[in-house]
Amino acid sequence: MARYTGPSTKIARKFGEPIYGADKYFEKRNFPPGQHGAARKRGRKATEYGNQLKEKQKVKYMYGVLERQFRNTYDKASRMAGQKGENLLFLLESRLDNIVYRLGIAPTRAAARQLVLHRHITLNGAICNIPSAQVKAGDVIAVRERSKSLEVIQNSIASASKYSWLEFDANTLTGKYLNVPTREEIPENINEQLIVDLYSK
Repeated sequence: MARYTGPSTKIARKFGEPIYGADKYFEKRNFPPGQHGAARKRGRKATEYGNQLKEKQKVKYMYGVLERQFRNTYDKASRMAGQKGENLLFLLESRLDNIVYRLGIAPTRAAARQLVLHRHITLNGAICNIPSAQVKAGDVIAVRERSKSLEVIQNSIASASKYSWLEFDANTLTGKYLNVPTREEIPENINEQLIVDLYSK
């Protein structure tokens, strides 16, 4: 499956929540897409497997990860000490594109991915164009000198949210990944146990 590049509101409506962030179009039509979308919202109850699959698909779309990448990330989380579901979220949160998004350098994860791919971001002083690169505690993420004037970056920083596990200097456009966030600090509405149950079948 290729990476999804279609309308984000359509996917948000499919899952019944604005998974890509604030979306004024979703607020107007917060039911599944299609001719019978509003009726489907009131339709038959989903099965246990259906709920598990839907949660996995939601997280995949949310973080912009393909099926094989997601499965590999889950397998890595399974080998780590602690809760599998929480480990999975910690690994997804530690991706370079997600850190760029969390720092406020990009308005969305998709935009963050593009900034990384186009070599606008450095990791510990070296250019890194791999969105899935795992960032470790203490790593420094910054915008390249020649890219600091990009309008998308300047506009995004102006309305950025703050996170306790990240440090960011808006003057130098340099951030630091202080530590792995706790589960309570990750704001997305995710039931990771459903994903663990799905892969445990």
